[in-house]
Amino acid sequence: MSTQERKIGFFEKYLTIWVALGILGGIVIGHFAGDSIEVISKFEIAKVNIPVAILIWLMIYPMMLQVDFSSIKKIGKRPKGIVLTLIVNWLIKPFTMAFFAWLFFSQLYQAWIDPEMAGEYIAGAIILGAAPCTAMVFVWSYLTNGDPSYTLVQVSINDLIILVAFVPIVGLLLGITNVSIPYDTLIASVLIFVVVPLVAGVLTQKILLNNKGEDWFKNVFLPRLKPVSIAALLVTLVLLFAFQGQNIVNNPFIILLVAVPLVIQTYFIFFITWFAGKKMKLPHPVCSPAAMIGASNFFELAVAVAISLFGLQSPAALVTVVGVLVEVPVMLSLVTLANKWKY
Repeated sequence: MSTQERKIGFFEKYLTIWVALGILGGIVIGHFAGDSIEVISKFEIAKVNIPVAILIWLMIYPMMLQVDFSSIKKIGKRPKGIVLTLIVNWLIKPFTMAFFAWLFFSQLYQAWIDPEMAGEYIAGAIILGAAPCTAMVFVWSYLTNGDPSYTLVQVSINDLIILVAFVPIVGLLLGITNVSIPYDTLIASVLIFVVVPLVAGVLTQKILLNNKGEDWFKNVFLPRLKPVSIAALLVTLVLLFAFQGQNIVNNPFIILLVAVPLVIQTYFIFFITWFAGKKMKLPHPVCSPAAMIGASNFFELAVAVAISLFGLQSPAALVTVVGVLVEVPVMLSLVTLANKWKY
């Protein structure tokens, strides 16, 4: 199948529309429900909102089912693409996201956002920037004719690194921006939203592969779970914007303000990775997914951590959700560029 014939799945293709509808529905619910919706925010254990935790777990678990750690043994055969991915995702991207967030929210947006609120917007952007993509990158890789096996290796390694690097990087950058860091909540978030679904995914994968076979697992089981993940994402967005509804009605301009630095960061990271990959003489099927992984985000994890640290009604949570809203159209534009620049 040629690159031109490759099509994005129905849910992924219209994800921006679903997200926009979820946002609109949440704002309407929040506006009319008023304080009565606050009861949902009180279902917490160790500052983790239980309804939202369940929904986010339903988002992340299907992704973790696709991780194949046995593929990591192939690193030695073609290491340059992995090296590029790791440098961009963990040594460049979190810091450039923090810089763009500081520049816009603390400096350029002073007329619209007060310093205290700016700190939380910056925190949300930092959390988003420290979580490289793990699931949607398979879609972007497919659409740019990327090497699926190599993409799987890149994603699997990133999932392992998230376990040890996410907390220190987020803690460091939040500390630099003078945001209070409850490390116990941050660590608990990674355990709940990464470790638990990762272990569950690996065990489920092993059991089903042994009992049903690889063909059934990939072509029957995983496609059945995809709508569950999307549905959980949309319900989460409805809840988030139900809590944010009144703030957004009072200041609808805030969505645009938040989107600008996120979009700039996405293009910036893509171009850095793309041209570095070409300079390293990476083949297009390796360079393209590497650029896509760097540019996109593990927004499910970011949403979960932002809610855990700052709450459902926080500016930090709003930033991560706007990240979901802008990601699909921006990434589709980068898919077009990657195909146009194929070498």
